[in-house]
Amino acid sequence: MTNPLLRHAIHNALRNYAIAGASTLALGIALPAVAQDAAQDTNTQKLDTITVTGSNIRRVDIETSNPVITVDRAEIQKSGKLTVGDLLQQLPTIAGMANNPNVNNGGGTGGAFISLRGLGSNRSLVLVDGKRITNGDVNAIPSAAIERIEVLTDGASAVYGSDAIAGVVNFITRKDYQGAEIQLNYGVSDRDDGARRGFTVVFGQTSDKGSLIGGIDYNKTDQILAGHRDFSQYSLSLNRTGTAVRRAGSFTGPGGFFVGLPQFANCSYYGYGTVDPSAPGGGGIPQGYRCYEPASTTSTGDTFNFAPINLITTPQERTNFFLNGSYKLTDSTDAYMQVFHNGTNSAGQLAPLPIQFGPSGVTVTAGNPYNPFGVDVGAGSADGYDFGVRLTALGPRIINFSSKTDQARLGIKGSLFGTDWQYDLWGNYGHQSFVFRNINYFNAAGAARALGDNCNLPQAGVPMDTNTCLDIFNQRDPNTATLLHQFYSLGVDNGSLQTERQGGLDLNGPLFDLPAGQVSVAAGANYRKFYLRQFADTVTLTDPVTNTCPAGSASLCNAPYTGGFNVKEAYVEAFVPVLKDLPFVHSLNVTLGDRWSKYNTFGSTNNWKLAVEYRPIEDLLLRGTISKVFRAPNTAELFTGTSSSFDSYTFNPAYNEPRSTANNQVQTIFSGAAVSGFPIQPEQGKSFDFGVVYDPQWLPGLSLSADLWRIFLNDNIQRPRGQTIVDLCYIPTHAYDPGNPYCGYINLNAQGTITNISGVSVLNLGRLDVKGVDFAGVYKLPETSFGNFSLGLNATYLTEYNNAVPASPTSHVAGAFNTQFGTFPRWRALGSVSWQMGDFSASWQMRYIGHLKNNVNAFRGLPDGFLPIGAVTYHAVSFGYNIEPINTRIDIGVDNLGDKQPPLYYQSTVNANIDINTYDPIGRFYFGRVTVKF
Repeated sequence: MTNPLLRHAIHNALRNYAIAGASTLALGIALPAVAQDAAQDTNTQKLDTITVTGSNIRRVDIETSNPVITVDRAEIQKSGKLTVGDLLQQLPTIAGMANNPNVNNGGGTGGAFISLRGLGSNRSLVLVDGKRITNGDVNAIPSAAIERIEVLTDGASAVYGSDAIAGVVNFITRKDYQGAEIQLNYGVSDRDDGARRGFTVVFGQTSDKGSLIGGIDYNKTDQILAGHRDFSQYSLSLNRTGTAVRRAGSFTGPGGFFVGLPQFANCSYYGYGTVDPSAPGGGGIPQGYRCYEPASTTSTGDTFNFAPINLITTPQERTNFFLNGSYKLTDSTDAYMQVFHNGTNSAGQLAPLPIQFGPSGVTVTAGNPYNPFGVDVGAGSADGYDFGVRLTALGPRIINFSSKTDQARLGIKGSLFGTDWQYDLWGNYGHQSFVFRNINYFNAAGAARALGDNCNLPQAGVPMDTNTCLDIFNQRDPNTATLLHQFYSLGVDNGSLQTERQGGLDLNGPLFDLPAGQVSVAAGANYRKFYLRQFADTVTLTDPVTNTCPAGSASLCNAPYTGGFNVKEAYVEAFVPVLKDLPFVHSLNVTLGDRWSKYNTFGSTNNWKLAVEYRPIEDLLLRGTISKVFRAPNTAELFTGTSSSFDSYTFNPAYNEPRSTANNQVQTIFSGAAVSGFPIQPEQGKSFDFGVVYDPQWLPGLSLSADLWRIFLNDNIQRPRGQTIVDLCYIPTHAYDPGNPYCGYINLNAQGTITNISGVSVLNLGRLDVKGVDFAGVYKLPETSFGNFSLGLNATYLTEYNNAVPASPTSHVAGAFNTQFGTFPRWRALGSVSWQMGDFSASWQMRYIGHLKNNVNAFRGLPDGFLPIGAVTYHAVSFGYNIEPINTRIDIGVDNLGDKQPPLYYQSTVNANIDINTYDPIGRFYFGRVTVKF
């Protein structure tokens, strides 16, 4: 017969796991399964202990000082998602601009990255079974391998080291499984595009000597063209008064634009000219040319509608394999292994290449037969005469992406010398390779002769070659299209290989007893070595003098680099039960932790934590954690060679800021800190979380929680954006000040227009302050004759998100959209209603994204100084049925049931007129899944 006290303890452990408020709030929101049983050992009369994300100490309690959101396997299954990234990025605690498969311009990898609190994927640590992984793309983790996902929403550098600033996402894998299952998935949008299909095969064998589980996971998603949705058919621009919307397009069209040439000096639009073969010329303008006409409310003018060619969902294809195994060497020792493989192929598609001759190193010489102006135009012009054109004859740019990731972990674990102490000796190796193939770019160096003085004009019956003159001004000329395709169409590769080697020893166990309970300790040490090598085609190598490359497109110019770092770490963590079973003190526990890390790149750092759990009564938990957090500079931030980025740019006339030759973008040339000679230190800050959890015994099944959190971070590691540098130069004095160091980065042409910003380094710059409140609730109603019902809610209110940079006004991002950080509404929420009756089940999920202000420069002329963005609510439903006689389950569902369209952000974003990181661009989507078990 079981001891009554033990039976009560087991009941409480299981109850806490099932209804632990914020600790176990699943997305659906269903009650998570107990994957690691808090079960009775009938021989020793003890409860099994487990570790919960956020601590290395093994405890019976599931509900601790750590605010953890749990997404269980059942929620993953009924969501209809083929990848877990699509599921996790719906959490209210995730915000900002982390890439997802809908990001085309600036993405195209099919990856999904986690940005907890909107602090960026570099400050959100991803783990598998508590250990670091090589690839931060969570879509690369096979969903068939996952038992549950634990999301820690608190800083945890004392427990896990660098990067765990905003929190941790820990994927707990399936271990013990007997049998086999096959799963088939299919889904398609309401507009019959974006189809996704996939299958998984899982097998497992478990015995007294050990277990083995493995599987294959394959999924594929079709692309969706932006032209297939009303909101993204055109590039839309809202004027400064908010009274008219223009189909603006790109300033660079197939007719191009001339800058600074005296022939166009009298043109009303900034003295810009364009190519028009039907134009008669006159007033000093040659035949076939005229003044540039900008877009208006009634016409697109000479702008180019690039929008419909782009994608709002990128094509993706993945093949995953996983294997988990353990073998009992002795009664107290287990050997284990874990192997993952992922292969991903994806692509992005952009409108035909726009080039500007000057920044791209292209010159049409004064003596070229197709140059009627009698002066050099482009990079060779001493007077800054320039031309930009969209090479429509080359066709759309295609960026093919392929990636392979392999990771293996081996270890031995068990009890130490037959005591209650546990050890885990492990080694972990991972490598990732990726390749970008850029197609339909322009070979500028190869075309130099065709754009020079001594080329040969095309002649009928004479084959064209690289000596044939190229009329690059006129994209309508059939000879231009033929020459571009045959001789100057460029496909280039770049990519990288990275490896990560880790090894460590972890120990945990009881230390001694106090009146309130047992003091437990976890301690360990590990070593990690990270190496990265980036390679590039020779035609994309940046010339350090001209900042151009033979590829002829500044966006392709880069420099290969090799770099790495190693880190040695040691940690200790102690759990101390202070008081128990006293008046107004059901329990009081304290957890202390510290981690020492030594990097060969900058030195050593210590990061600590203090956590308190106080239960005045059994049903009420008051918790608080204070942690010191840090993030070490990564290899890209240290070793990136000279590269170019075209940053979003809006000039501000109020500060006399200049226009950019790239119009609404500015070319910024930068390199890593080690390359630039700017030594950088880690980011340092603190994380605070103070919460309350209420699990009333008088209403079983209910759990409520609230957590007040704050994070501040100093010495932020970042590469200043072009807009930031111009603002820091011009805002203080409203003029170009040679004594201002930021002005020294800006290069102006003879017309006073920015050609580029160069010499920029990654550095420690500024401070971030973020704070808010998390709310959570789950209620499993008593069983009724109509089935079992569960209600759930998870919400975040953002009170502050401030970015302070020296000599610049503080950016207040909370409740607004910011071009650097993304969309930050005050409120985000995820709620659900779940029902189960016998073999039938159903769920209804609601995702809420609150209203906000889009107050970037482009909208500061509006009546209130910003563009209002309304709140959006998405609804999703799913239905399931178990066909028990044939061990089969069928799930069907609809995402975005109401076909809610995303709000328009107009010219403030680069993808589809919307914030594609936040809102659903696909619309109503149907899915189905069949699972058969053997």
